[in-house]
Amino acid sequence: MPSTHDHYRTVKPVISLPARLAPSLIFYCHLFCIILRASRVARAGGYSSEQWVNSSLAVIRQLEECGMCLDVAGMDQLRQINGPVVFIGNHMSMMETLVLPAIIEPIKPVTFVVKESLLSYPVFKHVMRARQPIAVTRTNPRQDLQTVLGEGREKLASGISIIVFPQTTRSHHFEPTQMSSIGVKLAKKAGVPIIPLALKTDSWQNGRWFKDFGRLDVGRTAFFAFGPPLSAADKEGQMAVNRFIEEKLSTWQGASCQD
Repeated sequence: MPSTHDHYRTVKPVISLPARLAPSLIFYCHLFCIILRASRVARAGGYSSEQWVNSSLAVIRQLEECGMCLDVAGMDQLRQINGPVVFIGNHMSMMETLVLPAIIEPIKPVTFVVKESLLSYPVFKHVMRARQPIAVTRTNPRQDLQTVLGEGREKLASGISIIVFPQTTRSHHFEPTQMSSIGVKLAKKAGVPIIPLALKTDSWQNGRWFKDFGRLDVGRTAFFAFGPPLSAADKEGQMAVNRFIEEKLSTWQGASCQD
């Protein structure tokens, strides 16, 4: 994605009249087309890393063309480590699942820990399965830990980094007590570093009928920030991740990437 080496900020494009009048409607029409095209490729046994990145970039472009502003900081942190890492971050909306591949995958091969239901979504399931994520129940912590430690170690050993959102549920409000240590345990078991990930994507609101697909508040900036790598051997690893997220959320309060 176009950026300085370390920081990307949206340069406001010319927004069409339809996008000004109905940004959410216009965006979701384009999003459905992006996912449909990707699904066709995935069902045919394709959908490479490059295609995943291109789909993610297309989502970013459509968000911006509907008036959304994105601010991504700390990308140099990804380049400091040769080899795979565990990204541990807070989770606010569907946006990060769609946007992060364009940011991380060109630098490090990556996949997600996702809830099993994402692998059953109509159309989208083919795309998600093609990227071979680690699927968890979100209802059985012991089973989920075994799954993440087992499959996660294999993926990390093969050079694939993993994004973990260890909150018990997705929320627009960050509660450190809701962050489990599953990501830290995986990093420690595999002997790889942790990169904290703070994000503020409440501009993609929860839906009334489908939580993942709510109204876009294009007046709010979507923020992403990667922190300095942490040692998995640090007993306060999860606390350090939480502090980084809290500090960034405080900094972003009321801020705009156009400031």
